[in-house]
Amino acid sequence: MGLLDFLPIIGKVIDRVIPDPAKKAEAQMELLRLQQAGEFKQLDADLQLMLAQVEINKIEAASPSLFKSGWRPFVGWVCGAGFAYMLVVRPILPWLVSEFGGRAVDMPAVDLGVLTTTLGALLGVGVMRTVEKKAGVA
Repeated sequence: MGLLDFLPIIGKVIDRVIPDPAKKAEAQMELLRLQQAGEFKQLDADLQLMLAQVEINKIEAASPSLFKSGWRPFVGWVCGAGFAYMLVVRPILPWLVSEFGGRAVDMPAVDLGVLTTTLGALLGVGVMRTVEKKAGVA
């Protein structure tokens, strides 16, 4: 089912949401303009691409091979380890070393922006899967 299949529904929503006839006609003209401009076709193509990627993700996640299904947990653990290093180990370890008579060392930093972006993407996929499970999708 593509986005173009929803055009009649969108028209009905416009009829119910916008009571003013002039504004309703303006909204319907804008809908027609978007349809004619091909923006809906591009949105539909993007939607179909995303749905195809979701199917690929499902197949990968169901694979018994760690090289296919294990990369997401691996990336999650790497992100978790990076956060633990930056937020716990890096601030505390130099203090511990200096407290026990050692020479304090300056530990290298990890780019938290990359970790945050990666972990956010993974968590987004996790949320989508939780929604699927609650909806009863295998």
